Parts: sequence; structure tokens; C-alpha cells
Amino acid sequence: MSMSHLYGRRGGGDEEEEGVEVESFEVTDWDLANEFNPDRRRHRQTKDQATYGIWADRDSDEDERPSFGGKKSKDYSAPVNFVSAGLRKTAAEEKQPQQKGDRGSDDSDDDGPSAPPPRSTAPKKLQMGNFRGNQSQRFAGGIQTGKGIGSWEKHTKGIGQKLLQKMGYQPGKGLGKNAQGIVNPIEAKVRKGKGAVGAYGNERTQQSLQDFPVIDSEEEEEKEFRKELGQWRKDPAGPVGKKKPKYSYRTVDELKAKGKLAGRSTAASAGELAQVKVIDMTGREQKVYYSYSQMSNKHSVPDEGPPSMSTQDQKGSGFALPELEHNLQLLIDLTEQDILQSARRLQHEKDVVVSLSHESRALQSRLDAEQDAIQRMEAVLALVERFPSGEMAPGEGPTLQECARIFETLQTDYYEEYKTMGLADLAVAVVQPLLKEKLRSWDPLKDSSYCFEDIGQWRAILESRDLHSSAPESNMDPYHRLLWEVWIPVMRSCVSGWQPRMVGPMVDCVEVWAPLLPLWIMDHLLEQLILPRLQREVDNWNPLTDTVPIHSWIHPWLLLLQSRLEPLYPPIRSKLSNALQRWHPSDTSARLILQPWKDVFTPGAWEAFMVKNIIPKLALCLEELVINPHQQQMEPFHWVMDWEGMLSPSSLVSLLDKNFFPKWLQVLCSWLSNSPNYEEITKWYLGWKSMFNDVLLTQPLIKEKFNEALDIMNRAVSTGMGGYMQPGARENIAYLTQTERRKDFQYEAMQERRDAESVTHRGVSAGVPTNFKDLIQTKAEENNIVFMPLVAKRHEGKQLYTFGRIVIYIDRGVVFVQGEKTWVPTSLQSLIDMAKRQSSL
Repeated sequence: MSMSHLYGRRGGGDEEEEGVEVESFEVTDWDLANEFNPDRRRHRQTKDQATYGIWADRDSDEDERPSFGGKKSKDYSAPVNFVSAGLRKTAAEEKQPQQKGDRGSDDSDDDGPSAPPPRSTAPKKLQMGNFRGNQSQRFAGGIQTGKGIGSWEKHTKGIGQKLLQKMGYQPGKGLGKNAQGIVNPIEAKVRKGKGAVGAYGNERTQQSLQDFPVIDSEEEEEKEFRKELGQWRKDPAGPVGKKKPKYSYRTVDELKAKGKLAGRSTAASAGELAQVKVIDMTGREQKVYYSYSQMSNKHSVPDEGPPSMSTQDQKGSGFALPELEHNLQLLIDLTEQDILQSARRLQHEKDVVVSLSHESRALQSRLDAEQDAIQRMEAVLALVERFPSGEMAPGEGPTLQECARIFETLQTDYYEEYKTMGLADLAVAVVQPLLKEKLRSWDPLKDSSYCFEDIGQWRAILESRDLHSSAPESNMDPYHRLLWEVWIPVMRSCVSGWQPRMVGPMVDCVEVWAPLLPLWIMDHLLEQLILPRLQREVDNWNPLTDTVPIHSWIHPWLLLLQSRLEPLYPPIRSKLSNALQRWHPSDTSARLILQPWKDVFTPGAWEAFMVKNIIPKLALCLEELVINPHQQQMEPFHWVMDWEGMLSPSSLVSLLDKNFFPKWLQVLCSWLSNSPNYEEITKWYLGWKSMFNDVLLTQPLIKEKFNEALDIMNRAVSTGMGGYMQPGARENIAYLTQTERRKDFQYEAMQERRDAESVTHRGVSAGVPTNFKDLIQTKAEENNIVFMPLVAKRHEGKQLYTFGRIVIYIDRGVVFVQGEKTWVPTSLQSLIDMAKRQSSL
């Protein structure tokens, strides 16, 4: 801001006479030229002006109007705030401190400059030449210490003081967390002249001395320097001072410890290298050692360094005997070596004593174990000697029970000896003669359980749980070997004289001994002994002349032989087929012979046998059947229907469809065309339907044939075929049709409900469906029918499905099938039948 703004000049001739520069506020030619000049220089807006607007600070250069000569150069003679510029005072100002009283020069040096005079005391006439000097002096020394700092903020919108107070600043205290900052601003002290820093003495103010006290004492620095200089001296007392000799003492324990460390690194023994002379020339002087261990220890404990020249001079000047010192050192070294060798020999002897004690204890324990083993072996030998030998008479040795007790004792009390010596093999030589003698008079067909308990006892004693032999050639278990050499010969002789038709005693014998027989011995008995006998007997069997049915002596072996009987079935079927060539369905003996084999033969083999030998005979019987409503012969029909349980449902339905229903429907049509009695026709229809059981009535073809008969009767009564028609016949036939179809629907619904309940009782855990949709899915899978939803197809909000070629939907557990005009409810079985019929077309 310019000085004219500070003093508020009005302008006038009187003031010009007083010699004061006055700024005129009238409109000048420069103002007019600047206003109407389009090429005038424009000043860019500063960042502060953009932020604060009219409250932005302006530089003094901007307040002055620029001249046409260009921008005014910056005045570098202006004072700098807070730092003394060292300007020289005027003569009047230098005289002013002398008139204030007697004040010392020290006060002028320590205290800051005096406060500037107030504006009211300023002289009226100021020369332009010293105006800038006064201004510089005013800004340099006019700062009032600690007064009014930041007071200007109450006239502005600044937030500096507020932010400081929010962060914990308290007015009157220093900045920082612990208020360690200075309270007052930095004081400026005016230097007297234009000399350099320090030319006029100490320039520090009182505030800086309080805040930063520093002791600058040359004496203390000199003392510190002398102290540090003294530390570099090696001998402060000088070469004249005497050094006190040091003596080192070494105990025997330290010497032994040093010898142990040296002994660890030495590979050779102490006795061999104890007296070896070693000359060491690695140092500055030659040294002689009398063992390698002494040489290796020279660096383990640091010796005294070489004597200095001053010490050598002192020794030379005094008492010096190098030969005596060498001899003493030699004696000391020899003594140390003797002590170390003695310590090593002592340690070696101690180690030998410890080793011998351990070896003695090990040998003693081994001796005790061998003594105990000898005693156990003597006891085992005493038990083994009790077994019968070849020198004993037949009745003198122990019995079979006594031998079993001896083996049990060996297993329980002497198990290790029993296993290591293989005493189980001894049982074959010991027990085999006794068992052979006992089984010599045994007949398995008369007494199958003879000697069963004895052999079971020996199985518990001899059979190994870890050995599973599969053939007699392998390394057999003693129990298996005993059975192979004792029991199998008896059974072989028994089977060779056995009649296969006397099946009971042999089956009982095998079933009784099966728990005691190993698997491979059981297989040998069944495959090599019994099955060949059965094959020879089947080859000799004749179904036409033999009075004993073959199943009576073959089927008892089904549980024991199982699939081993498969080779016997083809010859049996061949012989039965030959016997049925001249058979007639009126002979019921064939059914009695074949019925036991239905569950024995495989389904495929049984169906092929029926198609080849039985169904052609039954077809001829149905073709010979004469359907006469007035006098019907039912025996041929009964002969056919007796084979219902023997034939598969599909085979029987196909037989009836081809050989019975065409003639039956033809008779019905001819009857309806000749003025029939519809009551008799109804009874005739119901009578033939009652001849079929529920399983056949549920078959689609059978149901279709009976429904076709109903349709024929309905067409007859509706068209008046046959001339005269009885009153009420149409209603009776319609009622019959409705009743029959309702029965079919109810039966199918009941069957479906029964199937659903059985499925539910089998358990949900097996993944069985429990709702109606899952049941339909299961039935579709069983009948190979595709069941899947139609994408984006619905009827009354219900999802549509395809069941084969039929479109259905499910509502409250009922299946609705799409008809010609409407949706018809139907049962699940009817749905399956319709899907099968459409798939067959």
C-alpha cells in the first residue's frame, strides 16, 4: 500500500509548498488514454484474488499506476521483515538515544530497537529523500513483541487462529504438543554499522538467550581438547615408568580341559605321538615342541605378546638369564605333558571299566535268557516225549483227548517254542494214526456226526488263521493235511458205493461236516466226488420208464452245488423234450413233472422249452375247441388254462388271441344276427369272462377283446340288427357296458393304489417315488415309455406332459388324457395300455 493512502492526502498548492509528494485523484490524460486504449496491458488475476475477491492482498506495485515507460522495476532497497537489514540511521536518530538518560552500552546491545513514534508525533514536513529511510526504519524496528499477533483476523474471515485453537493451541503458550515452541516471534536486533556478522560483538537478543542457552567457553574447549589428546598417548607416564609384571596361574583342571580340547582335534593316539620333537619355524623365532598336542595348543590360549623394545632394554639392563628361562619353560612343558598323559590314561581306564560293566550286564542278561530258554525247551521236550512213538504198543500211548490237551498246553504256555520249532507239524504224525484207527469203522451214510467233536477240537488247535490254502499241492495247514489224509479217504470210499437216488443221507452228511471243512476240501468233495456220480445217474435216467421224478434227487443238491449243476440241465431238458413228443394236454402228469423245474431253469431256457414243447400242443387243443352257446364243452379250455402258472403272461395272451378270441367273437356276431335273447348273451359274456383270472383281465389284449365284444353288442342294439329286439335290451346292454367299464376302472385304481402303498412301505430311503408324478415316471421307465413335460404348454395352469404319443396332464392325483373335444380322466394302467397300442401301430 502506498504512503499516500496512509496519510490521506487531499491535494493542494499549500502542501506542494511544504515539500511533500502528493498524489492527485483527478482524472488525468493517462486515465483517458488508458481507458480508450484497446491495446492496453491487462494484468492477470492472481490466485488470491480469485479466492478472496476484494479482500485479497495487493502488492504495492499494483497500487501504483504504471507509466508509459513500461513496468516499474522492483525496489530491492526495501527492508525485509523480521530480519535486520543493517541500514544506517540518520544523525537525528543517532542522537535520540543519548538524550533519554544514562543507559549503558550493554543495554543497547541486548535490548531490541525502540518502538516507532506514533502517527500523531510524526513531523509535518518530510523530505522525499529520507522518506524511504524512515519507512525502512519503521518496518525494521516497529514490531511490537507479543502484542496484537493475529488480531487482524477479527476484521477478516481467516480461520488460522481458529484452526490452531481446535488443535489445542492456547494463546500465550508455545506451539507443539508439550508447548515447547517459542511464545514470542523472532526478535530482530539492529546491527550498529555495516560490518560483518560478529564485528560489533554479540548480536543475540534476550529471548534467544533464554530459549537457546549456549555456553561458549574457550577454557572448557581447551580442557576437552587436552583430554582427548591425552587418550591417544600409549603410555602417559612416559618411557621412564615401570610396568608391573603379570603372572598367570594354571590349575590342573584347566590344564586337563585344555588337553581334552586338543585331544579332540588330534587324530593320532597319545601314546604314539607323546615324545615327538617338533620344530616350529612359522613365527619370528624358532620354537621347539616335544609333542604334536603341545604344538596344536599354541594358539588355543593366547600367550603374552612379544616384549617391546623398552622392556627388552629394561631386561637387558637388569637381570636376564635366557638359558634358565628356557630350562624352566621346558620343565613346565614336560610336567604339563605328564599331567595330560596321566589324565588321558585315567579317562581311558574309566571308559574301559564302563564298557566292561555294560558288556558284563549284557552277557548276564543273555545268559539268564538262555538259561530260561533251556528250561522251557526241557519242559517242551518232556511234553513231546509223552506222545506215542513207534516203539510203544498200540494201547500204551496217550489217547486222542490226551494228545489234544498236550497240544493246548504247548500253545498256551510255550507259544514261542511252538511257533519257532513248528510243533504243529508234529500233530500230523501223532494224531493221524489215532484218527485213522477211530474212523476205520465209520459209515458216513449211517452216522454222519461220528467223530465230529474230536475233529472240531483239532481244528481249533491246528488250523492257522493266516494261511488259506487252495489246493493240496500247496503248503497246507496241519489241520488241512490231517483232513486230506484221514477224512477224505473215508468219504471217497463212501461216495464210490453211494446211490445218487438215496440223496438224503449224503446231503445230511455234507451239511453236517461243511462248517469244519476248508473251502478247497469242500470243493473237491462236491466237484470231484459227488457231481460225477450225479452226471452218470442223469445219463441213465429215462423219464418215460423211471417212476421216481428226477427233481426229487437233484433238487436237494441245489443249495450245496448251486451253479455246479448247470451241466446237468441240458440233458434233462433234452430227455423231457423227447418224452413230450407224443404228449396230449389232457395228460396232467407232464405238468407235475415240469412244474418243479420252472424256478430252476433260467427264464430264457424255460420260455424256450415251453414255446417248443408245450404251446404248440395247447394251440392245437384250442383249435379243436368248439364254441357252442347252447351246449359248450369246457374241458379243452380247462386243459389250456391249467398251464397258466407255467406259461408267461405274454405267451398265454398270444395263445388266446390267436386261437380262442377270433372264434369266440365270430360266434357272438352270428348269435346277435339271429334274433337273440340279450339276457342269455349277457350271461354267456359274463360266464366266459369269469373263466379268466384278474391277471389275465388286466392284460391289454384280453381287455381289448372283451371291450370289442361289448362294442359289438352295443352296435347290435343300437342298429336293430337281427330283426326283433326285446324291450329294454338296449338299456340292459348299455348298463352292462357301463358296469363292466366301471369295474375295470375301479380295479385299475385299486391296483394302482395297492402298488403305491407297497412302494411307500418299501421305504423312501431306496429312492422310491412317493407322489403320483414320480409313480407315473417309474411306470413309464418300467414299460420303456417316454414321459416328459412339454415346454411352455399348459392347460388351465397345469403342466402338459407327453406319455409316449399321448398328451396328458395331472390334477389332484388324476390323469387326464386329451380326447377329440375334451380331456378325459383315465387310470394309469389304461394310460399305459393306450401308449403301448399307439407305439405298436
